[in-house]
Amino acid sequence: MEHGRHDRELLRRYHEEGDVAAREELVQRHLPLVRSLARRFAGRGESLEDLEQVGAIGLIKAIDRFEISREVALTSYATPNVVGEIKRHFRDRGSAIRIPRNLKELSARMGKAMERLTATEGRSPTIAEIAAELDTSAEQVLEALEAGSARSTVSLSSSGDGDDLDPMEIVGEEDEGYDRVEDRASIEPAMGTLPDREREILRMRFEEGMTQSQIADKVGVSQMHVSRLIRKSIDQLRSELL
Repeated sequence: MEHGRHDRELLRRYHEEGDVAAREELVQRHLPLVRSLARRFAGRGESLEDLEQVGAIGLIKAIDRFEISREVALTSYATPNVVGEIKRHFRDRGSAIRIPRNLKELSARMGKAMERLTATEGRSPTIAEIAAELDTSAEQVLEALEAGSARSTVSLSSSGDGDDLDPMEIVGEEDEGYDRVEDRASIEPAMGTLPDREREILRMRFEEGMTQSQIADKVGVSQMHVSRLIRKSIDQLRSELL
């Protein structure tokens, strides 16, 4: 508790008074967190020292972006930023983060399952219905959707005949499992890294349940552009989350 209060005082001094020494103290205080997170990615072709340096950049960005009005600990806010910076480092170097085999297989089966359910029910299937069809959990379905998008920008975002189709466009209402995943992943700090327009588009898509066509009409851009913005935003959120 005392640790958190001291962090907030240092953050206040840095953001409100421009105290650079307070910022440096915050960095030094949280370098052990960076080292701990960097060790998770050791053995993937990059030295631990390099990963720690990259993670420190994520820590500094978290300190700079932190909003004092938020009731969240700096460690909670910094963790997805540090991990996201390390993942971007691997992505930029062409060293893809490995996706579990079971999620690869599930994402490969999901497209046909969605088509079958849509034809059978006469409407878009829900996450729960897809999970039941594939004999798995709602969380696994969501993770497979994300894994499929991570492997390729068109693996689950294309119908195979050239249509620019977002996977969420053929998924129906939100499932309660999505909220559990969202809470577990601490999505609020990650959402704060998105531009205002992208945050609003995600809110309309996933909170209000609007279709891409409805969002396009409201925002004043093409449906294809909305699809690309949603995909880009989800990719950015994924990189920010654990």
